[in-house]
Amino acid sequence: VQLQASGGGLVQAGGSLRLSCAASARTFTRSNMGWFRQAPGKEREFVAAISWSWSSSSTYYADSVKGRFTISRDTAKSTVALQMNSLKPEDTAVYYCAARIQGDYNRGYYDTGDYDYWGQGTQVTVSS
Repeated sequence: VQLQASGGGLVQAGGSLRLSCAASARTFTRSNMGWFRQAPGKEREFVAAISWSWSSSSTYYADSVKGRFTISRDTAKSTVALQMNSLKPEDTAVYYCAARIQGDYNRGYYDTGDYDYWGQGTQVTVSS
């Protein structure tokens, strides 16, 4: 499975960015997807996750981004997006998308060890 993340950049505090992650179509339908981030000198941390489902996927968020970030997936295009609004300087990090192949139906995964594949990361910088 290959994951290609894009959409990072430099934005002022209060602004918005939309990250996108393109995945291999063959396994995307039953993949649980997640976004993580890693700031300099810190461990990689969970940001958001979305389950696979035959109807409506369930979404999960870290407390620090709840109400500001929205994760979504487009099964037809094999992509997962992270809409980030009301950005803060503390959101500055490299953002990674991740995939867990054939995870449990309608379940979120929060740990880096839960995921099988990772994208290359995209830098998000929020200036104050």
